[in-house]
Amino acid sequence: MSAPDRPPPVAVALEYEPAQDAAPRVTASGRGAIAERIIELARQHGIPVRENADLAEVLTKVAPGEHIPVAAFAVVAEILFYILKAEGRLPPPEARP
Repeated sequence: MSAPDRPPPVAVALEYEPAQDAAPRVTASGRGAIAERIIELARQHGIPVRENADLAEVLTKVAPGEHIPVAAFAVVAEILFYILKAEGRLPPPEARP
């Protein structure tokens, strides 16, 4: 028996500069070999990679340079919190809004 066909991988790169951006921006997205390259480059540069296929599908519809849609804010905020916490870059609880 052969393995079931898998859809090609999907990857979306985000950038967020709080001093400049009202929300995270999509900087790159792609499927298949392009997605694999985005992930490879992120790992080579120490950029955290999180898997969330549903979110990636939503964000592939956002043009590079554009802000993420409001509907994605909660999920992206959760991912950013996880990454910042893992990297020890969160401010102490008393300094958070």
